[in-house]
Amino acid sequence: MTQNIDYLLRILLSLALGVAIGLERKMRYKEAGMRTHAIVSIGACLMMIISKYGFSDVGDTDGSRIAAQIVSGIGFLGAGMIIYKKEALHGLTTAAGIWTTAGIGMCVGTGMFFLSIGTTVIIIASQCIMHLPLKIFELKRFYTFRINFKQENDENKIIKKLFNVVKFSKINFYNENGHIKVNAVIKTEQFYKDDDIIEILNKNNSISSIERLED
Repeated sequence: MTQNIDYLLRILLSLALGVAIGLERKMRYKEAGMRTHAIVSIGACLMMIISKYGFSDVGDTDGSRIAAQIVSGIGFLGAGMIIYKKEALHGLTTAAGIWTTAGIGMCVGTGMFFLSIGTTVIIIASQCIMHLPLKIFELKRFYTFRINFKQENDENKIIKKLFNVVKFSKINFYNENGHIKVNAVIKTEQFYKDDDIIEILNKNNSISSIERLED
């Protein structure tokens, strides 16, 4: 009975740690929040307890096999969090958080309480610190545009020069009323206001549309 209570206390600790990580994600309006992280942490903890203690009466068994499957199984769950939208990936941090939360649950399941609590504190603290508006964390920012234009002469070179880019990220050609049209995506470091885009459209008749994909 005492051993079962110990197992339940580990489950409760894994719940608390999962909720703590999920709360930070929820506060940033991410896809996976407290419930998802809590269930992942509890599930990993439960499977780790089964892996370590559930086969003690069998004899010489390799209990690590269940633990190994947790890592790969959570990888599939995390992959479902990743979304490719408007030429950019979203959800990578949340997916990594789910994977690490499972590791924390496994850690609790094995009885490594200090390590699991410390890791949770480190994850939450690092997320909060790296979201601070500090110059050291500012990376080079790119702005993405989708441009539709008519291909007649050197429009490719003209557009690259206008947006100060070396190449297109994606480019597709299609025929429209006997004219070759191009749908291209560019990424540039230079910021263009709406007025700048309107001016480019007015001065270049070959460009039919410019769509901002991300700011």
